[in-house]
Amino acid sequence: MRQPRKWVRYVRNAMPMGVVFVAACVVSPPGNGLGTKSTAPAKPAAVAKSSAPAKPGAAAKPAAVAAAPRPAVASTPRPRAGAVTIAAANPNAFNRLMRRHVKRHLPPWKDGNHNPNDPDVHLLQAPLVAFADLPKTRSGDGNGVAWTKALDEGKIHPRWKLNNPKAKPIVMNLNIVLDVKGSMPDVVFPHKAHTKWLTCSNCHPAIFIPRTGADQISMASIMMGKKCGVCHGRVAFPISDCMRCHSKSQSSLAKAKTKL
Repeated sequence: MRQPRKWVRYVRNAMPMGVVFVAACVVSPPGNGLGTKSTAPAKPAAVAKSSAPAKPGAAAKPAAVAAAPRPAVASTPRPRAGAVTIAAANPNAFNRLMRRHVKRHLPPWKDGNHNPNDPDVHLLQAPLVAFADLPKTRSGDGNGVAWTKALDEGKIHPRWKLNNPKAKPIVMNLNIVLDVKGSMPDVVFPHKAHTKWLTCSNCHPAIFIPRTGADQISMASIMMGKKCGVCHGRVAFPISDCMRCHSKSQSSLAKAKTKL
């Protein structure tokens, strides 16, 4: 069968589910197809004009030397503004609770929060000096200080009310056990350790609704700075030490239900 000499030839291929795929193929006329040399005559080469005859007694000027071509330098394309490359992407960059700081307890004139040019900044106590005699945590995470233990041992004396140094805290000795799905131990929330520092209105009802089953707490929400993450990772110890919260082993009945 003779092929068309120009424009488009359509090939129809049947696709699954009744879809028809149409492919367009360009067919060149005979004698001018792809890969064939052009039969048009080549243009004659340009003839260089003869230069004017040199004047007698005039020194011949040296021929101009062509500048050497510069080596081609491959330009690196710049990423668009806001674009994230794979090499720079960090899956835990958003997680401020899990990130460990390289340098901690810097003095006030180096911590970036105070004005280093202020002459009185050197009068402030450096954290390493203030934390030297305080009990330390077992993992060293956060600022490395066991603040609740320091309070129980009388190493620190926080004021319950700013305008009344003699005011005593209202301590609530109540533990709440939060059931955990999976193999991790259950979470024990001690009201006693929290109410030595905070009043009830610091957490209820804005952060936690004081009603059974009203709060949906997950590790994802904590890592995003919600629920427990409002304080832990900012002003309280981070969540990298799992067993500080997951401190109660699940009962045998709960383990049997998990296996089922």
